[in-house]
Formats: sequence, structure tokens, C-alpha cells
Amino acid sequence: MTAPNPLVSPRGTFARIATSLRKQIETGQITTVLPSEAELVREFGVSRTTIRRALKALADEGAATSVPGVGWRVGRSDSKPLAERVLTEFDGKAVGDDFPSERHLCEKYQASRPLIRSVLANLQGSGLLTTHPGKGRQVAALPTRDERPST
Repeated sequence: MTAPNPLVSPRGTFARIATSLRKQIETGQITTVLPSEAELVREFGVSRTTIRRALKALADEGAATSVPGVGWRVGRSDSKPLAERVLTEFDGKAVGDDFPSERHLCEKYQASRPLIRSVLANLQGSGLLTTHPGKGRQVAALPTRDERPST
């Protein structure tokens, strides 16, 4: 006896949703970021589980990628992890220089504030940043060659 395929729906609801989203991507109605799961639940009137199955189907074929803290993006994700990209903010900086704000980093990297805060906390924990209340973050040390992303 073969195991049931978890992507098979008796009514094919998730497949119809995936097809609809794929057509919107192909026609340019959706170009960079897909609507949130909550928006898709409202739009299609189905459960979050059904939406997730549709998004997984798109991901399996390379039409969409889940980006933690951002949502679902069109296409495959070939970019470096956020932590590596934020390390480039140290380029041209010296110890004591101001580090970009959370807001600036959220906008630049199109990431959620909690995700940016997590990256900044890791940088602070590794001794690269210090926080001064009311003044923001400053560079405490520069990343070593091992910490810097390879280009």
C-alpha cells in the first residue's frame, strides 16, 4: 500500500489556488512579494493550511520562496542570509561610528523588525555592536575576515 500524497486534495482546492497565484505571477499582477497568508485566506475563503499547501506547491516548482520575516517572494531565493547581508553595513565604518537604525535596516532589507532585532542582537552578542540608550547602536569592533561574507 502506498502512502497518501500530502499534496493531493480531494477537491484540488490548494491546486486551484496555486494555479491562480501562478497566473498572477506570470501576467505580472504579482511581481515581488505575494500577499500574506492571512490576505490569501480572506481572498480565497479557505483555511491557512490550504493556503500553505498552495504556497508549498509554488515553492516546489520554483515560482515562490518563503523568506523568514518577510513573507513569500516571487521566484527562487538566491540571496545570502540576512545576517550576512547586514554584515556589509560595517564596510567603510570605524569603531565608534553609528550603525544604521532598525527602521533603516528593515526598509533596506525588506525584513520584519523582529528579524532585524534578532540579527542585531547576535551582532551585539558577538561584540561587534554596542547600544547606547537614546543614541542607537555604534560599531564596537569590526568583523574579522572569518566573519565577513565571501564575495
